[in-house]
Amino acid sequence: MTAPQAAAAMRSGIKRAGATGVAVLPLADGGEGTLDALLSARGGSARPVKVTGPTGRQVTASLGILPGSVAVVESAQAAGISLVDGANDALQATSRGVGELIAAAQRGGAREIIVGVGGTACTDGGLPALDALGWSLAGLKVTVACDVTATFVEAATTFAPQKGATEAQVALLERRLERLALLYQQRCGTDIAHLPGAGAAGGLAGGLAAIGAELVPGFEVVAEATRLDQMLEDAEIVLTGEGRLDAASLEGKVVGNVIELAREYAVAHCGVIVGRVDPNVELAPDVELAPDIAVSDLMGRAFDEEDAFTRAELLTEEAALDLGRRFLAG
Repeated sequence: MTAPQAAAAMRSGIKRAGATGVAVLPLADGGEGTLDALLSARGGSARPVKVTGPTGRQVTASLGILPGSVAVVESAQAAGISLVDGANDALQATSRGVGELIAAAQRGGAREIIVGVGGTACTDGGLPALDALGWSLAGLKVTVACDVTATFVEAATTFAPQKGATEAQVALLERRLERLALLYQQRCGTDIAHLPGAGAAGGLAGGLAAIGAELVPGFEVVAEATRLDQMLEDAEIVLTGEGRLDAASLEGKVVGNVIELAREYAVAHCGVIVGRVDPNVELAPDVELAPDIAVSDLMGRAFDEEDAFTRAELLTEEAALDLGRRFLAG
C-alpha cells in the first residue's frame, strides 16, 4: 500500500465518522514513497528511465519531474532491496543506477535534484553512483533527503545486516567504508566520515555529499513541499501511520515527526495507524507529547498477516473510522 493509497483510505474512514474539511497529504521521510509524495504535493510527472539495478541487471526506474526544472530521484527505484529476486548479495549490490538516474535528470534539463535515499540493497558508499556521474555534479544543486542520521561507516554495522550481510561481511563492509571515507577526503577534500546522515542508503548519501550534495532530514523536505505546517495550524485531528511502529519510528521517521508537529501546533487528537506495533515501543513517554494519541494496528483487525496485506486499504479505512468516532465524541 502506497502513501497516497493509505492517505485515501484514512480520508474515507474519518469522513464516514463525520469529520469535515478533511485534507490529504501523502508524506515520506526520504525513503520509499518520497517520489509519490512530492509529485502529489507539487504536481509534475514521472518518466521511465532504464538504469543499472542493484544486481547489475537493467531495470526501469521512475524519474520525477517537478515544475521549475526540479527532478526527484528515489534511490529505491534504481537500487531498492525490493528489486532483488531472492537473497541479496550484500557485497555486490550496487548504487550505480542512482547515479545514472541523476545523470538522466541533468540531461533532461534539471537544475535542481532531490534525491530520496532509503530502502536500498547496497552498502557500497555510493562509489558506483559517483563513477556514473564522473565524480561531479556539474553545477547541479542536489539535496539528499535522508531517512536516518547514521554516519558513513555506521551504514555497515547498523543497516547491512538488514540487507542480508553476515557478521563477517559486515566487518568487511565496515573496512571498505573506512577506506572509502579516506579516499573521498583525499580526492574531494570533504570529510564525510562523521557527517550525520552520510550512512543513509549504505553510504550513498555520504558519497553524494563528498561531491557537493547537501544532506537534510527527508521529512523536512517533504513537509516543506506539502506545506504541512499550514495544514496543522487549524487542524483538530491528525492521522498518520506506517508499516511497523517501533523505536525508529520516533527518531526521524514520519510518525515521530508528525506527532512532534501535532504537539507544536496544539492539535487536539493524533491517530497513528500501523501494520503492527513493536511491543517494546513507548509511544508517549512524555505525557505532554499530545493531549490525545491513539494507536490502531491492522494486525489486530486481521485474521493473519496475509489477510492484513490483502485487505490493507479496507482495514486502514476501518481503523480511521474507529479513531474518528473516538476523537469526535471527545
